[in-house]
Amino acid sequence: QLQLVESGGGLVQPGGSLRLSCAASGYTDFYAIGWFRQAPGKEREGVSCISSRGGSTNYADSVKGRFTISRDNAKNTVYLQMNSLKPEDTAVYYCAATLGSCSKGQYNSWGQGTQVTVSS
Repeated sequence: QLQLVESGGGLVQPGGSLRLSCAASGYTDFYAIGWFRQAPGKEREGVSCISSRGGSTNYADSVKGRFTISRDNAKNTVYLQMNSLKPEDTAVYYCAATLGSCSKGQYNSWGQGTQVTVSS
């Protein structure tokens, strides 16, 4: 089971950018990695996911065209580049790993989360 650590969160103004990182303790080559977020008082939602080799990605409609997921398996790290941030993107962001596919896999490894706050 992978140990995941997120980093890169912070406070940013609307329209700004942040890059989140999800560093794994072991080899990520066989794992699809997803990014999720949870805002106060709301349910956790899927944001984006990338397949084990990086050949397939998906995004929530709310972030399409603004967020980009990528991975560097040599560094066992997955990134989430977030541009044109909006106040409604404010949430705790988590990464999670699954040996299955992005859409059907069971996510068994979760990071501790990193806070993203978009505010002027």
